[in-house]
Amino acid sequence: MTTTSAPSRDPARGPSRVPSADQLLVLLEVARCGRYTTAAQALGLTHTTVARNVAALERALGGRVLVRGAEGWELTELGERAARAAESVADALARLTSPDGEADRIAGVVRMTATDGFSAYVVPPAVAGLRERHPDLSVELVTVTRRAAQHRTGVDVEVVVGQPQVARAKALRLGEYELGLYAARGYLERHGTPTSVAELSGHGLVYFVDSMLQVDDLDAPRRMIPGIRDALTCTNVLVHVEATRAGAGVGFLPCFAADRHDDLVRLLPDEVRERLPYWAVVHPQSWRRPAVAAVVDALRREVVRQRAALLGRHAAAHPAATP
Repeated sequence: MTTTSAPSRDPARGPSRVPSADQLLVLLEVARCGRYTTAAQALGLTHTTVARNVAALERALGGRVLVRGAEGWELTELGERAARAAESVADALARLTSPDGEADRIAGVVRMTATDGFSAYVVPPAVAGLRERHPDLSVELVTVTRRAAQHRTGVDVEVVVGQPQVARAKALRLGEYELGLYAARGYLERHGTPTSVAELSGHGLVYFVDSMLQVDDLDAPRRMIPGIRDALTCTNVLVHVEATRAGAGVGFLPCFAADRHDDLVRLLPDEVRERLPYWAVVHPQSWRRPAVAAVVDALRREVVRQRAALLGRHAAAHPAATP
């Protein structure tokens, strides 16, 4: 939240036609966090004080501004209007306390989720470059591989694999990446190099835990290689890479992660491959924030910059190939 001081600890008492700035700022933080406890920590208040400010705001406006959703508090239509007003208050306070009267609007905390590989190799350079120009910006990143939600509280940006099916959120296609089958050189010396898809059924697969895989598009290797058995499964892509390097089996890996290691060999690149898109999902109350828009734009630019790596060495050597 872009403010210079926390809201007061005593909310307005009794009905009022005009809500206080403190109440609006508390609502804004709850809308961004999705939880009273998290908002209270960010503001330096108690959970009770946050709840009282929200209750006072609802009395002032004559209606509910928040409703409890599956993953936290969500804004009502009235709450959306109040949050927009709160953003104006926060911007005005920031400008008031800025030495030159022009506060950097790309500031504050942007909360996002992304897959492991994207988080490791795309997000860091994108954020680093953005923070060089906007040092008051902070990004909180949680790594997770899941579908985008219709209502996700506490997150400004979700980076997901595959086109999201969301109604209210804004979805932007960032670019594509390719996955292929890899094995360690030592593993191939011990077990032989498969020369056909049929021969792959005799090897163990290093990949996602099948029962925990939430993204249907990521189930490619089990569809492409009938009869292949799991060797080591994990919910983290970086573990897939290291397990494959250790010789636990053949891994179906993002090329931009696997191609960094000379001890990995890509197997049957024309037969076993999958190209998938990355999408950014931004929820309405977040999209109005300049900081969120700037982070999404930085991610898009970084995906464009890394396009060759994301599509893999094989794609670079065979530009006419199609997935």
